[in-house]
Amino acid sequence: MTSFHRNLRRMIAAAALGGAALLITACGSTASPAGAAPTKTVTVPASQPASTAPATPTTSPTPAGPSPCPTSALKASVGTGNGAAGSTYYPLEFTNVSSAACTLFGYPGVSFVTGTGGSQIGRAASRNPAVSSGLVTLAPGATAHATLQVVNAMNYPNADCHLVTVHTMKIFPPNQTAPLYLSFTAPACSRRAKSVHILAVEAVQSGNGGG
Repeated sequence: MTSFHRNLRRMIAAAALGGAALLITACGSTASPAGAAPTKTVTVPASQPASTAPATPTTSPTPAGPSPCPTSALKASVGTGNGAAGSTYYPLEFTNVSSAACTLFGYPGVSFVTGTGGSQIGRAASRNPAVSSGLVTLAPGATAHATLQVVNAMNYPNADCHLVTVHTMKIFPPNQTAPLYLSFTAPACSRRAKSVHILAVEAVQSGNGGG
């Protein structure tokens, strides 16, 4: 074989080995194929919390009851008295003369005075706890009462009493600051000695007290 033919065969063998190497390299490549879409990372949001808005109330607020009776809504009167053991007991009556219901609770304030708007005579009525205080609701035209004890002033020594005759009674309805006045004639003590107790009043009760 000539030298020319030997060189030609070596060149063909070398070309074959180079092509095989290129094929192996192409098969081992990690490149993405042409036209493939790029990889995307998707974040899944956490579940939303439940609504914190307040629930709609299922009931309406309870309406307020009748308000306390103002003095202007009341008419005062004194019922028939009953005497016992040196005292006379009178139902001191309060009638609702307004067009709306109202309430009374507790004790009225009572004293003798020299006249309408006049000065006080003797001691004001003390509170007699014989009955418990309770809320009294007065419909328009309804009446409540508080029992008033009036002690015979002649039971006291004149040195302690200083006897006088009164003609006017001043009355504060429970929890009110405006008074009512009634004509009422009785002997009374003008001194305010601690030992002299002409007037005592109980808490307001429903009804007219039988007067």
